Amino acid sequence: MSDNSMPPYNDLIGDMLKKRESENGMENLKGFGKPLPKEYFSGDTFQHFQRIAKDAGYKPHWLKLQHEISGMIGVISTLSSNGEQDNLQKRVDEVNEKIAEHNRHCPPPMLKGRISLDSLDRAKEIWS
Repeated sequence: MSDNSMPPYNDLIGDMLKKRESENGMENLKGFGKPLPKEYFSGDTFQHFQRIAKDAGYKPHWLKLQHEISGMIGVISTLSSNGEQDNLQKRVDEVNEKIAEHNRHCPPPMLKGRISLDSLDRAKEIWS
């Protein structure tokens, strides 16, 4: 007799690993076939996950956005310094959309404010 009140168990990470393994992608991973260091099995699981992900070269979406935003601000600043005013406000608006997305995904201490044409120098400092 099955209990229909319990939702089916989903192992998302396990499913991703099985898919990667079926595509023969596991052999190309750094450290493949080697035992995990003992420190991975002690202490806070989330911190260990972050360390393992970092060691594997994973970058969170918000960090990728941070680098993209920094580059966009640099371009706007250069254009502004060269006296080019065409579409600068549109570019600033695009950066602010990226900042909003960044803030939805980043840890709370990493939240950052919107930029404006008047605050480009400060924005370069904040985002570099």
